[in-house]
Amino acid sequence: MADLSSLPPLNAQPVSAEARLAYVLRHFRMAYEVEGELPTIGYAATRPSIEIANGAGDFFSQTEPFPSPPAFLAWMGRELPFFFTPHIEGSLLTLAPGRAEIHVDIVSAAFYLLSGWQEYFSNKRDQHGRFPFSASVQDFFGFVEVPVVNYYFDVLRVAVEHVTGQPLRPRRWVADAPFATFVTHDIDNLYSAWKEPAKEALRRRNWLGFGQQLWRRWTRPDAWDNLKQVGEEVARYGAKSAFFFLGSHRPSETGTPNADYRINAGDIKQQIRLLRDWGNEIAVHGSIGTSDFDLALTLEHLALLEVLELMPEAREVCGNRFHYLRWEPRHTPFALETTGFEYDSTLGFAEHFGFRHSYCHPFHPYDFANNRPCGFLEIPLNLMDATLHHPRYLQLAPDEILPAVEPMLREIERFGGVFTLLWHNENFDPANTVNGPREFHRIMAYLRSRQTAFLTGRAICEMVK
Repeated sequence: MADLSSLPPLNAQPVSAEARLAYVLRHFRMAYEVEGELPTIGYAATRPSIEIANGAGDFFSQTEPFPSPPAFLAWMGRELPFFFTPHIEGSLLTLAPGRAEIHVDIVSAAFYLLSGWQEYFSNKRDQHGRFPFSASVQDFFGFVEVPVVNYYFDVLRVAVEHVTGQPLRPRRWVADAPFATFVTHDIDNLYSAWKEPAKEALRRRNWLGFGQQLWRRWTRPDAWDNLKQVGEEVARYGAKSAFFFLGSHRPSETGTPNADYRINAGDIKQQIRLLRDWGNEIAVHGSIGTSDFDLALTLEHLALLEVLELMPEAREVCGNRFHYLRWEPRHTPFALETTGFEYDSTLGFAEHFGFRHSYCHPFHPYDFANNRPCGFLEIPLNLMDATLHHPRYLQLAPDEILPAVEPMLREIERFGGVFTLLWHNENFDPANTVNGPREFHRIMAYLRSRQTAFLTGRAICEMVK
């Protein structure tokens, strides 16, 4: 586990019921095609048309990371966790002429999950300084594969439709697609495919095999030096990708590796520009340490702009994802705001696919220090290739992968959300038969069969605004 003495101190203000309501309703509007004003929504004291039970008490004026266990209640045919919910009799929603009553505190529950409250106030971090899946309510109560906040919003949708008499349609994407897919690639290594086979040959004292790997290293292109191939493979589906490039080739202070390449090397520059010219998105892959140090993140952003021969004020490079999915909730949002990114796509659990904030749409993380939503958009990460087959993660067999993730994909489609897929360039190597190119193409073929809209992060930001 990480050294917890190095965690930034808490710097949060109490979050009022009014602030929680405003934050939740902002995202409700982003998830549905809302025309005009919503009916009045709130707690009993405000005498709203849609009255919501107030069950949070003084929880949001304290610093406890976890509330009392949720009540599990049925909605849309499944049992869902409802936090801040006392025992209720009968339905969780009652309708009357011109008004509705929601007998669970979906506002506080949605705010708790969507804002990242548990991560901010918890002191638990793993060896990479990340909030671990094993410490989350999603793992403890078993709902990481369910976008629970979207179900809360569906309760509110029914109430709004009843009061207004007007249907609310989930967000639709390009060409009225039922959901969007954001295909991404973190470019960590370009020249290291030979290393593991060489180490294995050396371990077995297979001198001939070791020599062959060294010979290939110096006489043939590396199997991971494949950016053009990755772009071509994705283009088969009529899609464009976002390529996240590391700005540092030096290992971190703890020895964690960054890139095995330099983005300002001539051949790398040429490949990055080619990908951009093909219509792909070029983005920053913040190296180890930049999630805690905004100046370092800014310098990596500027370096990538220079590679693309863009001025510092250019908005073409507007997205980021941190290496190793490093995210310190007490500082990282500030680093992103300072650098001026329009979006980030770091927030997913490395250990399990699903919904780290229990939501399948882009959202604004919460700035607890200033008691407001962050300005940048988070496009949450749902599925990473390494999660599927890793000694510390899921270790799924190749034929188990698509059946395992299909229920999650169906949830995203149900609510018109965004599916974010991370497939590293090194896993386009045909030598990888467990989470390699064959598994990538199975997922992409499924997505195309479901008529998804393949969009870049920049395009998603423009549509959500």
